Amino acid sequence: MKRLAILGSTGSIGLSALDVVAACPERFEVVALAAGSNVRVMVEQARRFRPKVIALADEQAADAARRALAGESIEVLSGMAGVERVGGWPEATMVLSAMVGAAGLRPTLAALRAGKDVALANKECLVIAGSLFMAEAVKGGARVIPVDSEHSAIFQVLVNGRTRLDVGPLTTEPEVRLILTASGGPFKGWSRERLAAVTPDQALAHPNWNMGRKITIDSASCMNKGLEVIEAHHLFGVAAERIEVVVHPESIVHSMVAYADGSVLAQLGVPDMRTPIAVALAWPERISAPVPALDLPALGRLTFAGPPDPEAFPCLGLAYAALRAGGVAPAMLNAANEVAVAAFLEHRIGFLDIPRLIQGCLERSHAEGDGGSLEGLLAVDGWSRACAEAWIRRHADGVERN
Repeated sequence: MKRLAILGSTGSIGLSALDVVAACPERFEVVALAAGSNVRVMVEQARRFRPKVIALADEQAADAARRALAGESIEVLSGMAGVERVGGWPEATMVLSAMVGAAGLRPTLAALRAGKDVALANKECLVIAGSLFMAEAVKGGARVIPVDSEHSAIFQVLVNGRTRLDVGPLTTEPEVRLILTASGGPFKGWSRERLAAVTPDQALAHPNWNMGRKITIDSASCMNKGLEVIEAHHLFGVAAERIEVVVHPESIVHSMVAYADGSVLAQLGVPDMRTPIAVALAWPERISAPVPALDLPALGRLTFAGPPDPEAFPCLGLAYAALRAGGVAPAMLNAANEVAVAAFLEHRIGFLDIPRLIQGCLERSHAEGDGGSLEGLLAVDGWSRACAEAWIRRHADGVERN
């Protein structure tokens, strides 16, 4: 039985993970849960799964949880220090890292340093600090198993038949190419002119996946795919030039691996995050996940097209450029994007302002952060967020101000 600590248990990935756990109670025990501020859901999860400890980053939320769970044999921790303790919880044998944003960095790093295997759903760990995190995995003897559907697909192809997995990046043959599939989001085929009038409600209406608000906007702008390219580089040790993106509207083929002999191996499944979660939690075994079976005859056909139009969706190109630049550039890209997405959802900027803001911050940057330490990278993150907010102020009325 695997003993699980779940970071971000009240979010969409956390909820799906607990669905998988509930379907296989003989395989998993939840020993620790952590989240941001959702008291109601956390208390419900604590009562149902009976972990030894829970943590809420928000101090007031943690106090409310303590009152709600008074008399229960469940320890309640508070603040980011409490969340970090959950990441390295001694009884856990695997940690699911599903906290959104930079908040997930420290607790995930704590898990790696404690030698815990990490089922990784937090993009920022690898986008902001990929080299650092993979080095810590090697040092701590921890294995990183991807949860994103695209990286899970590549993982499943590359490790098919293996029962052991080395720590650190999953090395591949030099000639291997990784092909990430993209649904195209709600605006597949739209022109740049048409995208100018996009509203947050339109951007949140993803045709295939049920995801959190931030990730859904990233999918609409194609930044999600750009971040996945950076992740793939760190997870699999593959250079940017050997990572491709193709549009696949049905979201059935989750990604592919192309070999030197001309073979292309793919992983298929219905678009349901519980499948890659089950793969990560149970590896090297396969378990029954609470998802519908894939009915290929009912689908009739699978279609593919080239990468998203770089003029209409420049975020993908910005991510490739940041990966090639290296250093702190990916951290800057991620921070600027997070601020841009939040501002778009708050109607402070338009949809096409998202890539404009990111590019503007990258071009104006004079950050020389320490890319070899988490503290240095977080300093770059903070600087980039300030730069992004300044960009919004300069452009708030459509007229740039110095």
